[in-house]
Amino acid sequence: MREGVKEEQYFQILDYANEHQFQQGAIFHLLEPDINQEIYGLPEYLSALNSTWLNESATLFRRRYFANGSHAGFILYMTDAAQNESYIDDLRTALQGSKGPGNFKNLMVYAPGGKKDGIQILPISEVAAKDDFWNIKNVTRDDQLSAYRVPAQLMGIIPSNAGGLGDVEKAATVFAYNEIEPLQERMKELNDWLGVEVIHFNPYVLS
Repeated sequence: MREGVKEEQYFQILDYANEHQFQQGAIFHLLEPDINQEIYGLPEYLSALNSTWLNESATLFRRRYFANGSHAGFILYMTDAAQNESYIDDLRTALQGSKGPGNFKNLMVYAPGGKKDGIQILPISEVAAKDDFWNIKNVTRDDQLSAYRVPAQLMGIIPSNAGGLGDVEKAATVFAYNEIEPLQERMKELNDWLGVEVIHFNPYVLS
């Protein structure tokens, strides 16, 4: 939908070369507020899009990290010289055969005559996994809740503290009074435009 240069002029863009013009007075345009322009307005959730995309990126990174399976689980570092070299080959074969599809791969380093601590296990997968995943998820969730102004207990969020999130009935009542009713009143502007009450809302009541 596009607004024309003349008053009460609206077009629907069908493709790059064709559009449909509506008759004057056939379109009701309920504007969203925007301090920079007065034609289309901006949705209220726009400020939370970056947090939403960050949440998506963190989740996709974790999924790809575990689904990839091409990173090392641990390094088996062996410095003691073996009496029989076939033992080393058998150990290397056993490590290679222990991995399954999508699991972490294990590496072996054989360095006879090395330093002390003949066999060490050096985990390296945790280095790549520490991407502040939980902090990103929590921060982006709070940003989205702030943008939509929805109480956390109404979103099915599990509280992280022992005290919980508070009384859900009080939160629902305040949310309905402060957020839902103003939206309903704005939508009732359609009644004023038509001159007929076509939209009606029942009062919000908790049974």
